[in-house]
Parts: sequence; structure tokens; C-alpha cells
Amino acid sequence: QVQLVESGGGLVQAGGSLRLSCAASGRTFSNYAMDWFRQAPGKEREFVAIISGSGGSTYYADSVKGRFTISRDNAKNTVYLQMNSLKPEDTAVYYCAATWGSSTKEDDMDYWGKGTLVTVSS
Repeated sequence: QVQLVESGGGLVQAGGSLRLSCAASGRTFSNYAMDWFRQAPGKEREFVAIISGSGGSTYYADSVKGRFTISRDNAKNTVYLQMNSLKPEDTAVYYCAATWGSSTKEDDMDYWGKGTLVTVSS
């Protein structure tokens, strides 16, 4: 069983930065690839980024590539999402999720956090 708790959301002006954290419980954290998803108001949840269990591989949605960076610290059981050059369209609830495989699909996630709200003002 893995429990995930996100933090770091808040209100930021366009062009600003935020770093989200996702703290995981359990001893098997490094066995899971970790994803970030987001859900904007009135829209479906969408994939943002994924990092492999070792941290050696990452992949991003086109909408955030070059602006967001996913990383993890397995010693601290934590995954991060550094978000730079934020835009109003990045406003969403951001969720971290754990997957035993290496999927970017919602349905393949094994565990979810409850989310943290990011609001980007113009």
C-alpha cells in the first residue's frame, strides 16, 4: 500500500514558479514510476509528467515540456514537480500518482494523492 500526499500548491502570477512535492509512504517507493496529472476547471484530468523508479527516465506532455521538471528523491520517498514560466492555462488541481509499470494513462495508476490546487493569475 502506498499513500501519497501532495503539497506546494498556491497562487502565483503568470511567469512565476512553484515547486510541488508528493510525499509517499511505504518501503517500496522506488519500485514505482511516479506521474503527475492535472485537472483544470471543467476539463478532464490530463497527464503532465512521469519519472521512472530510479529517476533516470522522464517524459513530459508537450504542453509543459521545457517549463516543468519532474524529479524524485527515493531516500526521502518524495517526488517533485518544478514548474517555471507558469501560464494561466496551467491553473488546475495537480495530482501525483504511482504506477507499477511506466504508464501515462490514468487507468493504469495504482495509487493517487488527493491533489493540490495551483492557480496562475494573469
